[in-house]
Amino acid sequence: MLRWTVIFLIVAIVAAIFGFGGIAAGAASIAKVLFFIFLVLFVVSLIFGRKATNV
Repeated sequence: MLRWTVIFLIVAIVAAIFGFGGIAAGAASIAKVLFFIFLVLFVVSLIFGRKATNV
């Protein structure tokens, strides 16, 4: 999932350089959403992973 975030971020940067504001904003918002989903899943896996090893 982090790979998709980086891909959309690169698409947003390239689109912004070439002047496609709408595409850049859309790709940046998708990258932001994917990053926060990745962050939440990462924290959840850390919490549950530690509980499983302690048992």
